[in-house]
Amino acid sequence: MSAGASSLRSPDLSTRVGPLRLQNPILTASGTFGYGLEFAERADLHRLGGLVT
Repeated sequence: MSAGASSLRSPDLSTRVGPLRLQNPILTASGTFGYGLEFAERADLHRLGGLVT
């Protein structure tokens, strides 16, 4: 790995929706994701910005 590649960082994707701060803008679609527990084995729920129910 070159010296330049070792200094790469993930971009800051945080965003605000009104007073709510989200870690990233990735949200589930209401009605297709349940309460998230059904997908816990397939997706890391902590990486989502939020769950829409």
